[in-house]
Amino acid sequence: MGSDRRFTLVLAGWVALLGAALAASVSAFMLPGLGAGRIVALLGVAGATAGLWLHVRQTNRTVARFIEALRFGDSATRFGLERGAGFGELGQALDAAMARAHARQEVMTGELRFLEALVDDMPIALLTVDAEGQVTPANKAARRLFRDVEGARAEDYARYSATLARQLAEGGSGETMLLIALDGMPQNVLVRQASLDRLGRRTSVVTVQPVQGMLNAVEAAAQTDLVRVLTHEILNSLTPVTSLAETAAGLLQAPDLAAEPRIADARAAVVALARRASGLSHFIEAYRAIARSPEVRRQRFLARPWAEELVRIFAAEAAEVPIMLIVEPRDLPVDADPDLLAQVVINLLRNARQAMEGHTDTPHITLRLKPYGQAVLLEVEDCGPGVPPALRHDIFLPFFTTRANGTGVGLNLARQIAIAHDGTIEVRDAAGGGALIRLALPRA
Repeated sequence: MGSDRRFTLVLAGWVALLGAALAASVSAFMLPGLGAGRIVALLGVAGATAGLWLHVRQTNRTVARFIEALRFGDSATRFGLERGAGFGELGQALDAAMARAHARQEVMTGELRFLEALVDDMPIALLTVDAEGQVTPANKAARRLFRDVEGARAEDYARYSATLARQLAEGGSGETMLLIALDGMPQNVLVRQASLDRLGRRTSVVTVQPVQGMLNAVEAAAQTDLVRVLTHEILNSLTPVTSLAETAAGLLQAPDLAAEPRIADARAAVVALARRASGLSHFIEAYRAIARSPEVRRQRFLARPWAEELVRIFAAEAAEVPIMLIVEPRDLPVDADPDLLAQVVINLLRNARQAMEGHTDTPHITLRLKPYGQAVLLEVEDCGPGVPPALRHDIFLPFFTTRANGTGVGLNLARQIAIAHDGTIEVRDAAGGGALIRLALPRA
């Protein structure tokens, strides 16, 4: 490099000048009568020594500044302002090296920002647990999911699940499915744990992924497929039975057979068979409705006027059952399909009225809508006999009913509509007895 050659030449020049000054000083001292020459020679030695020292010192200072800039990550420092004795070229070389270091730093900073944004925006909640047991939500999903946590210890998460709190405290690795309380409702979550080294210290990384919606969707799809197959096979078998029964009924109505009593009995039996087979065909066709997933047309609307209209509709058919409507706050918004949601509420109100028949002399229903965390809760509460814990999952299955004249379609359809809205539905005990059906929908 030109800077290297110039710097070396200047350094060699100072060394040569110092050598010449030393040689002159020695000669001046060896020859008598050269007092003034000796002084000049000593001044030459001093000057050459000072020049060499300044040259080396400036080099050391420039290199030290470069190393300090690298040490503290100061990529804004510039060295090209040094002039003379090759330092301009040296400064330019150092500036080029610093520019390359700055470019690499920018690339690394950009990658770090990308990874931070990727982790922060990932939809799965991420928690880190350091060696002291401090739990830190590492992204937005974790802060939303565990927004009610007050504190940073594993035991603070016991409000969601004692098992989750224990796993956070113990660390380790593996994958488990847990049931935790989210938004006031039990939900299945998939918990994965791993141990990593972070700055020389062991850190536990835990991901918490709610999968209740996925499980509900899979179960609903399985039920839908089962209903579709069953209705198809039953109808295929029932259609010829219906046709043959109707044909036989027509043949047995011939006038020449009217005098035979046994033929009349057979005709009545075949007519009844044809009528029941036809009715069963229509019944199965009606059940095919639950084999089609509801199409959701979401829109944002105010809960109070929508609920007040439903109360008026229900009161027109069941004026003897008073309904208390509670909407908190009054301007609560809902993001859902208002028509599908209205169908759910009307079915729940009718179920509540039927459940209270013969159970109480003062039937009443409470329809409540309120926010809860990131969800809007829609609750229908009655004062009937309630639902036994053993049946609280079965009542949402297709065709399941505890009433003699029930169809087992309403609650299953309500569950399908809830799942189509990415929501959940469950039954609980009401505060004053009876049943409380709670539908949780993502908040607008």
